[in-house]
Amino acid sequence: QVQLAESGGGLVRPGGSLRLSCAASGIIFSDTVMGWYRQAAGKQRELVARITSGGSTNYADSVKGRFTISRDNAKNTLYLQMNSLKPEDTAVYYCAAGRVTAWASHRYDYWGQGTQVTVSS
Repeated sequence: QVQLAESGGGLVRPGGSLRLSCAASGIIFSDTVMGWYRQAAGKQRELVARITSGGSTNYADSVKGRFTISRDNAKNTLYLQMNSLKPEDTAVYYCAAGRVTAWASHRYDYWGQGTQVTVSS
């Protein structure tokens, strides 16, 4: 059974940092495209960052220079390091896994349940 389990969310002050993790099981992690998406209250889900099996990355303009996506294939774990957090980063953050075609289509086969990130003073 495929499972994606996000963790690391919480309440942080503006300018602070958080590190999100996504533990994957039941899939061949090293062959997947992985992504982080977020959905703020009242808004559409949007791309945050994505990474190929080989480590190529892509970021939303809104997070470039602040967020870093990475993966540890040996641990079947995806990470999102978030620095210089802003109130507009407040959202539920979701981990997603898909085939190579997900890079272009944004159509993923599996999604986690999400973890809440709240940036507020």
